[in-house]
Amino acid sequence: MTEIETKKVPIWYWIVTILALLWNAMGVVAYIGQANMSDEVLAQMSETDQQMYANLPVWYTAAFAIAVFAGTLGCLALVLRKKWAYVILLISLIAAIAQMSYLTFVLEMANAMTPLIIIVGMALVYLAKHGIRKGWIS
Repeated sequence: MTEIETKKVPIWYWIVTILALLWNAMGVVAYIGQANMSDEVLAQMSETDQQMYANLPVWYTAAFAIAVFAGTLGCLALVLRKKWAYVILLISLIAAIAQMSYLTFVLEMANAMTPLIIIVGMALVYLAKHGIRKGWIS
């Protein structure tokens, strides 16, 4: 039996990692919804919103995709107790910071979710690092 198999992982770890996986999966759904937005849905939006979606830079869309897909993969790695979760979650956090910075400072559309997304991302990176130190993941 390896050391990782003998380490007792607290129940809160499983609760947090599964909730985090669901959180990031919701982000994937939001990304897919935005990326595949139909012309009919766009037509129902205000002219301002239509222009905003039409003028989003490619890097913003890429940052959104990286943030949510890497976040989901990183959370899956936490559930599977894999050490590479740390690097993937760090990449997700960096992409989310870029995305939320554009949303806040350029589009001036920040809301309560904006800092929450960054805080959750930071907490997940910390959890991965903590899990590595504790021997819960390897």
